[in-house]
Amino acid sequence: MSELVQITSREQFSSLLSSSTFVVADFYADWCGPCKAIAPAYEQLASQLSRPNKITFTKINVDNNQDIARQYGITAMPTFVLFERGRPTSTVRGANPKELNDLVRKLAAEAQKAPEGDDAGSSSGVGWIGAPAPKNYSDISDQYDPKGLELLNRASEFGTAKTLFDSSKPSSLNNAKGKAGATPDWVESDTDEQLMLFIPFQSTLKVHSLQITSLPPSAEEEVEDEDERPMRPRTVSLYTNRSHVLGFDEADDIPAVQTVTIQPEDWDPKTGTAKVDLRFVKFQSVTSLVIFFVDGDGDSEKLRVDRVRIFGEAGEKREMGKLEKIGDEPGE
Repeated sequence: MSELVQITSREQFSSLLSSSTFVVADFYADWCGPCKAIAPAYEQLASQLSRPNKITFTKINVDNNQDIARQYGITAMPTFVLFERGRPTSTVRGANPKELNDLVRKLAAEAQKAPEGDDAGSSSGVGWIGAPAPKNYSDISDQYDPKGLELLNRASEFGTAKTLFDSSKPSSLNNAKGKAGATPDWVESDTDEQLMLFIPFQSTLKVHSLQITSLPPSAEEEVEDEDERPMRPRTVSLYTNRSHVLGFDEADDIPAVQTVTIQPEDWDPKTGTAKVDLRFVKFQSVTSLVIFFVDGDGDSEKLRVDRVRIFGEAGEKREMGKLEKIGDEPGE
């Protein structure tokens, strides 16, 4: 018996990406011969490996769901896209049963490692997020352009801007606390408590919300200098579609698109993560984002951020154009 889910709308697919840890999507067309040829193999994989809320197999007719196909840059039939925690991680282009089988079984093995009921705070190591993804939206953090990423006022002995987008679970949530001698997998401010993060994107996004993770030492943990005990962010100002990182003085002279205040009760006690809801209407066509951590929740001169996650919808990287089929028609 097939375990395939037929996708009929963008909302249905977004909801499924939020509710199932792993999703396999078959982008196909009724007129595509190679799609029909590989369909039995795909159905067999779905029947064998589907697990409720863990790994879900879907079929997406590109003619009926062109908005979804555009979102993920689908230009050829069939294309299989594998998602983990709402983020596309692998693609198989064409009717290649062996490649599809190998990739899906590898994914199933990863699903097997993840504990049952593991949602926010998963230790699976790929696509970690500190709180559930907002309904109907995906983690689009991987859409940033690493070449243009900048972080001002970063203390050099800690991580870099890329550390904030590391897909792994923060080491401070593990008993090991990271490897001895390794560079800490978080960032801290340098001369004062402010940090300025510039994030250029690979395509135009709709940004719905943010998740900010901060795991400073607890009040019971000893630090060398109490004045140097890092704080969690409190005031955060956001700017969109800037061509470069803002200077701190420049940010003071430019109205922010939105400024939020993170309250102490907003921080999840288990994951150290706060959800930041945005005025979605103001973040509909975002090509870059500046996150200005203005101050912290105490009197220290240091601010700490472990992870940043961005949720919303990824834009188009290319026009669909004329869809092509990959593989030979049966009997050719």
